[in-house]
Amino acid sequence: QVHLVESGGGLVQAGGSLRLSCTASEVTFSRYSVGWFRRAPEKERESVAGITRRGATYYTDSVKGRFTISRDNSKNTVYLEMISLKPGDTAVYYCNAFINYVIRWGQGTQVTVSS
Repeated sequence: QVHLVESGGGLVQAGGSLRLSCTASEVTFSRYSVGWFRRAPEKERESVAGITRRGATYYTDSVKGRFTISRDNSKNTVYLEMISLKPGDTAVYYCNAFINYVIRWGQGTQVTVSS
């Protein structure tokens, strides 16, 4: 059974940084594109960043220059490095991948940025 597990969330002051991890089990993660999404309270889910299996990356405009997505294939993990965090980044962050014809989601990790 394929699982995606996020970790690394927490409470941080504005201007601080966090690194989120998304680790896959029972699959060779490097074969798939992976995305990071977030859902803030009372808002719709938003695509934040993505990385293809070849390493091409995508960022939504609001995080460009502050967030960096990367992958470590030896650890079957995709990271989201977040710096200069703002209260508006507060949300539950999820990773996502389309694996074996199924859209897979992790359970999410809470990021809270205090002002």
